[in-house]
Amino acid sequence: MKPTSNSQPDQLPLVAFGAHPDDIEFGCGGVIAAETRARREAHLVVCSRGEAGTHGTPEQRTKETQKAAEILGVTVEFLELDGDAHLEIRTAHAIKIAAVLRRVRPGIVLAPSLVENQHPDHARLGRLVRDAARLARYGGVDELRDLPPHTISQLFFYAGSLETEPRDITPIFVDVSAPEIIMAWTAAMESHASQTSARRYVELQLTRARLHGLSANVDYAIALFPNDPIVVDSLAPVGRGARHF
Repeated sequence: MKPTSNSQPDQLPLVAFGAHPDDIEFGCGGVIAAETRARREAHLVVCSRGEAGTHGTPEQRTKETQKAAEILGVTVEFLELDGDAHLEIRTAHAIKIAAVLRRVRPGIVLAPSLVENQHPDHARLGRLVRDAARLARYGGVDELRDLPPHTISQLFFYAGSLETEPRDITPIFVDVSAPEIIMAWTAAMESHASQTSARRYVELQLTRARLHGLSANVDYAIALFPNDPIVVDSLAPVGRGARHF
């Protein structure tokens, strides 16, 4: 997945990072499905194999992730950091993630919410991705000299629940109401059978998307939280505003 040098931002790939197998699918799988069905390439980076999970083995969860990737029409890789429930904030990790960004050269990057009161791996990975997006720009980082610098267009954070949605960032809502998007998203979540057999994760995420959809006057929507203010050349691509009750 190597875009040409004259690729426009909306033609560049999307990269989504998850701390564990299933994080991306549950948190923003509908967005991924919407983007791939709009013919944007997408690449998932999973930073553990769920070794510390209560349900499912690492081998099982790896296969579930690969199945979900096929459904969503994306590529996927596993990035070895500290392992499930052991992730630490380290410059070496940020540089590893920056190397992924330089290699794939995305326009949009998705990462877990920075809200602290959740699985600690989630917020820590969000911080690491944010740091990596900066390091990927700097040509003088010795460990990255083999890959040309790359600047992403935008970093968005996704949340796994209402409680982990940032309260200090105004979200954008991505309309995922199209039946084919909901079907693909649901199937991708259901691929993680080791997790959905234990808790009603699919119902939780669809209900949350329905709630956001009602707020935005659509059937289903997923909230994303921009790391930086969004800059546009004109108001034409801004889209419609949410119509709250």
